Amino acid sequence: MQHYLTPDLCDANPEHIHVLEPMFSNFGGRDSFGGEIVTLKCFEDNSLVREQVELDGSGKVLVVDGGGSLRRALLGDMLAEKAAKNGWEGLLIYGCVRDVDALIQIDVGVQALASHPLKTDKRGEGQLNVVVSFAGVTFRPGEYLYADNNGVIVSTQCLAMPE
Repeated sequence: MQHYLTPDLCDANPEHIHVLEPMFSNFGGRDSFGGEIVTLKCFEDNSLVREQVELDGSGKVLVVDGGGSLRRALLGDMLAEKAAKNGWEGLLIYGCVRDVDALIQIDVGVQALASHPLKTDKRGEGQLNVVVSFAGVTFRPGEYLYADNNGVIVSTQCLAMPE
């Protein structure tokens, strides 16, 4: 597992990065993560999140556009465990998570807006690998995301620069 420092990545690659507005908090067991972006767009329904974390996520980060909803949690400990087991580097959730005391013990990166105890409905709704925008940045499948306790950045190219 590589450890990333977003300030160093920003300093070394200013022409290749976009920095997200500072609204995310770290909830996962990894304090830094990075990888190729896979996007999901879903609103108060984590059916597609469940489907994706069950797939091989080696070298990838799941970016979930939950519409910024603060009314339901799109990720909890069971899905985070599946993500870790299947090699996902991390998840960035524009929405909420739950089971925060358990999430911090799981070896996967998780950043989200807040915690909320209520699970989502399961309606099978959402879109996979679409361009999404939030926090002042556009996320495209196949680009790269890096996150640590300093913030979250997106790049059009791989910036694999370990600490």
